[in-house]
Order: sequence, then C-alpha cells, then structure tokens
Amino acid sequence: MTSELSIEARASWQVPTFKTLLWLGQRNPYCVVIPVINEGSRIRNLLDRMMDQKITDVADIIIIDGGGTDGSLDLGVLRGKGVQGLLVKTGPGALSAQLRCAYAFVLNQGYEGIITIDGNDKDNPEAIPRFIDALKAGYDFAQASRFIPGGNAENTPKLRDFAIRWIHAPMLRLFSGFHWTDTTQGFRAYSRKMLLDPKVAPFRDIFSTYELLAYLSYRVPKLCYRCVEIPTVRRYPVTGEVPTKISSIKGNLSLLQILFRACLGIYNPTNNNSTTKIGVGPN
Repeated sequence: MTSELSIEARASWQVPTFKTLLWLGQRNPYCVVIPVINEGSRIRNLLDRMMDQKITDVADIIIIDGGGTDGSLDLGVLRGKGVQGLLVKTGPGALSAQLRCAYAFVLNQGYEGIITIDGNDKDNPEAIPRFIDALKAGYDFAQASRFIPGGNAENTPKLRDFAIRWIHAPMLRLFSGFHWTDTTQGFRAYSRKMLLDPKVAPFRDIFSTYELLAYLSYRVPKLCYRCVEIPTVRRYPVTGEVPTKISSIKGNLSLLQILFRACLGIYNPTNNNSTTKIGVGPN
C-alpha cells in the first residue's frame, strides 16, 4: 500500500464541507487533531498543557470545530497557544464527520501520521510524543489505554467503566483479533499509509457519529496492520458535569448498536464505496 495520494483516490472521498479559518502551514511531519464543539475553558486548558509540554516542537496542532457557538476558539488566542490550524465543519454529521474533515485536510497537506485527542481536557497530552514514537517505529494504529500498566483511570463513571471493560473492549478483542483493553476513547494515532488504504476507506458518509472509532478498532487489525496500546491517564472531574457528548441512555444504546455493526463488518467498504465520485471539501 502506497502512502502517496492520487488525484483519483482523493476524488472518491466523501468529506463534509468545512471552512479553513486558520492555517499557518505544515511545520512537522506529524500533527495533533483536536475535535471540539463548545468545550469552553476545557479546550484552552488542554492547549495550555500542550504548551507546557512543548508539543508543538514535535507536532502541529490542528483543531476541527463541529460548529461551536461558545466563542472559545478566538483566533488570536489560538495563535498564542501554538495552534497551527482551525477548521470548522459546515456540512452534516457529528464526531466522525468532523474527523473526516480534519483527516482529509491533513493528508492533503502531506502529514505522515495523525494523533487525535479529545478537546474536553480529560486526557493527559504528555503521552503525545509516545504516540509519535510508535508511528516512527512502524505501528499504524496506536490506541490510548488507561487499563494497562502505566495507565490510570481516574474518577471514571461506574457504568462507563463496566461497559468498556466487559462489553466494548471484549467484543472488539474477539472480532478484531487484537487484545484491545480500552476502545471507546478517541486518544489514538494513525499512520498515513493505513488511512489511505482503500480496504480501510475511512472517507465515507456512513461514518457520521461514533462509527469511525469502533470501525477502525475492528478493521485495522483484521487487515494485519501493526497495532499497539499506549498507557495514558484519563481523568474525569470529581464533581460537576461529566465532559462528554454521549447521553446516558440513548447515547450509550447508540454506541452499542455501532459496536455490533462494526463487529459484524457492516461498515466494511465495498467496491462501490471506493468508486463513488463526490464534490465536497473545504470552502
């Protein structure tokens, strides 16, 4: 599988429309993509932590906004915090649609690998250099895990902890063939080669909400790409609102439905998927 992006391959991608509000150019071979929507002070706290850890020395920071209205992404503030790019999704869809926008943009720029971290400040970005090291070592998918030695789960809601440990991760272990321990969080890294593989084909409209995360955890190991888990810290607040976009009942039922569909191969590409021509992209 080549890591080169042909005009023909790019023309087949299904990518929601998005605007590029800030782009200061590529400086590093790797980038950190941060999906956000109305994260308020949490995204600024995360960016401050990334500045303290000098993440911009090893990776460019690119934010993909899902259409937030809280004013937390002031361009002057973002520039001062080391952000290299700000994209705003204007087309339909939620998290997976945001990620398709960002991944299409950064692959077009020529990045060798992508690290994604949630914008809600639950993950410790000090692990980002270890994700980059994994990509440099030849891994194609590195997943954060709070449940392996060196990782730490702090104040995880009990129902969520149970669902991850006893439903989500076990099912993906069984069906993917890789011993995943932590499969719901978005702190992960992907190689350029894997994302451009037509047998993976992440740029499809079927990925709108949380489908892309479960699908890649299933599909990538099945295609014999090299996968690894990286120990990380995920911290939920002791009191107050839990920073998540997943509702307690409807949202979790939707995640289970997505999990079953992914494990049954329903999201796998077909020949028709890889030849669909579209006319969307940045505007």
